Amino acid sequence: MANSKYDVVVIGTGPGGYETAIRATQLGLKTAVVEKNKLGGVCLNIGCIPTKALLKSAEVLEEAGHLSDFGLVLEGEVKADFPRVIERSRGVADKMNKGVAYLMKKNKIDVHFGHGRLAGKNKIDIEPSTDMDDEKIGEKKTIEARHIIIATGARAREIPPLPVDGEKIITYREALLQKQAPKRLVVCGAGAIGVEFAYFYNQMGSDVTVVELLDRLVPVEDKDISKELEKAFKKQGIKAMTSAEVQSVDTSGKTLKVKVKTKKGEETIECDQVLSAVGVAGNIEDIGLEEAGVMAEKGKIEVDEFYRTNVEGIYAIGDVAGPPWLAHKASHEGILCVEKIAGEDVHPINYMNIPGCTYCQPQIASVGYTEEAAKEAGYEIQVGKFPFSASGKASALGHTEGFVKVIYDKKYGEWLGCHIIARDATELIAETVTARHLETTVHEVIEAMHPHPTLSEAVMEASRDAIGESINI
Repeated sequence: MANSKYDVVVIGTGPGGYETAIRATQLGLKTAVVEKNKLGGVCLNIGCIPTKALLKSAEVLEEAGHLSDFGLVLEGEVKADFPRVIERSRGVADKMNKGVAYLMKKNKIDVHFGHGRLAGKNKIDIEPSTDMDDEKIGEKKTIEARHIIIATGARAREIPPLPVDGEKIITYREALLQKQAPKRLVVCGAGAIGVEFAYFYNQMGSDVTVVELLDRLVPVEDKDISKELEKAFKKQGIKAMTSAEVQSVDTSGKTLKVKVKTKKGEETIECDQVLSAVGVAGNIEDIGLEEAGVMAEKGKIEVDEFYRTNVEGIYAIGDVAGPPWLAHKASHEGILCVEKIAGEDVHPINYMNIPGCTYCQPQIASVGYTEEAAKEAGYEIQVGKFPFSASGKASALGHTEGFVKVIYDKKYGEWLGCHIIARDATELIAETVTARHLETTVHEVIEAMHPHPTLSEAVMEASRDAIGESINI
């Protein structure tokens, strides 16, 4: 690292950051990354990946409770060893962290640990920082780059009624790392993070109540999906309070008292811990934006369709550039950004074709318009549904809950949206994303032969239902 002048420097090494850096080197650009914590960012260390490891433990535990349904007998009780569940999750995260380190070395990308700040034209000041293990990392230095890409990610958003203390009122970070499950947990917020942890802690033995300000769980999803999830959660023993607002949390006693405003009046819930899952906020503070003259508004950095800020040579991708706050969105933005820098012929991302995935059980996956949004946009639509109760593969797997719902434009057959709630929904949505990218019509989806028996057949069957040609329902 003797020569600290680069073509591209990426600040932040979440999936958006490190994949951007790798693509930059593939394009022949001398590249470095700056990381103040651990390689892989929130997603790999205290976000997407370790969360999915926890959820897998919960799924296995749930399956173990139904062994007799599969003709199997287990002598003795299967129960959660919570510290070992957490330990396994940390092991998965550590493995992925080492994988990113390997990729940096393989692609000859310089890694500068420490807190990076914009400092004058084409310069970044780096100061020592503290990682998530409270270890001091990095050293004071200044590096230069013709192009600086900000990929500093996001953190849990805090609101006044939920002052996070890391013990009684926690965020996803503490929920991933703590060594004991609370007896009673209140989850504030029913977005993806909220419902995933609600499912996990319910399976770990906690008495879980979800409180959501809007009128339904997972409110960004199609209304039919929300209804199905609420039905599934009720069956699992998870309580859901919608159109409910947390007013305050009294932490002075042995138990917490959560005051909630509902349509019927105020209600107080006693619990042992509160998880604040009310969204995320971009990490735009203390990175030198003001000094560099970079415009930021409403918590996000202003960028154009190729992620250029108002200051030449400075770019922003991922969570700091605004919603949706998804790792795969950040990666695609970063790759597009450096391809544009390198002079490649690229086209802006279609933000209506970004899939969303939620990993509670049943899982949720969706892309494109909801039924309500398609109508509001003026489309005359054809809607099809296929329940997994009619799927041979789902019956064989022992999980027949949920359905596939598809929305097509009646005039041209354009695939407007797809919404899936099922055991492995997140593994099914990529077909829709690809088909929509290729402007595939309903008839082409039907004519594309889907293998039998698979869960993917449900997508074809729902498409048949949309035009009145259903076979298996």
